[in-house]
Amino acid sequence: MTPEFPAIRLRGATIGYGDVPIVRNVDLTIAAGEAVAVLGSNGSGKTTLSRGLLGLATMLDGDMQVLGAPVGRLRERGRVGYVPQRHSISGAVPATVREAVAVGRLARLGLFRPLGAADRRAVADAVAAVGLGDRLDDKVAALSGGQQRRVLVARALAAEPELLIMDEPTAGVDAASQEALAGTLATISASGTTLVVVTHESAPLAGVLTRAVVVDHGRVAYDGPLSEAGHHDEHLHHHPPEREPAGYRLDQPTVTPRSATTRER
Repeated sequence: MTPEFPAIRLRGATIGYGDVPIVRNVDLTIAAGEAVAVLGSNGSGKTTLSRGLLGLATMLDGDMQVLGAPVGRLRERGRVGYVPQRHSISGAVPATVREAVAVGRLARLGLFRPLGAADRRAVADAVAAVGLGDRLDDKVAALSGGQQRRVLVARALAAEPELLIMDEPTAGVDAASQEALAGTLATISASGTTLVVVTHESAPLAGVLTRAVVVDHGRVAYDGPLSEAGHHDEHLHHHPPEREPAGYRLDQPTVTPRSATTRER
């Protein structure tokens, strides 16, 4: 049955940190089941856009809904999965693959409910979906960087999300791991899950992602088929990124004194 609402809808959305706008006046609709690449150079605003969808950046103006509800007001947090821009998890999680992925199930259960049979199946299915079904009881620290990246994907999948947002999933992993991830995402997309992938480079996932949203200077510069986004993508990669606005640091979403920004010039 087709959902009554799009997966994502933005109308005149302005998003930033504190009172500093980074993404301005964006209109965007992503239908349920779409597989979308959000492209842009460093400083373009693409990561701020994705953080806004997750409620991690401030909605300064306009309207933004995710899965039919205002951002941050979904009753079931597990309906939205998130894979952060991180290459590995071994240092933070001295655990087996099964234990690390089971953490993702807490979005459905809450902190104090034990995993039941259905939850354990969901964890096993998520690990199998990323091609690590034979490594369930291995220590995460024993895996390669690309395999650890897939564990992060499995952790998000364990909640059985309707929408999966990923930040630079192919960054820092080898070609074989990128190919494995593309296969995983193709399976996820075929199941009806909406994919939003924030990336500098869409080529490794070109067989999965069909639509591109190019963000430049905090605005949507292109929205259409991924196959026709090459000109916009080339433009972004051959021009220096926009200077960060006064008071904003890309690597740390906090407001810094304007005088510090002035000194950098």
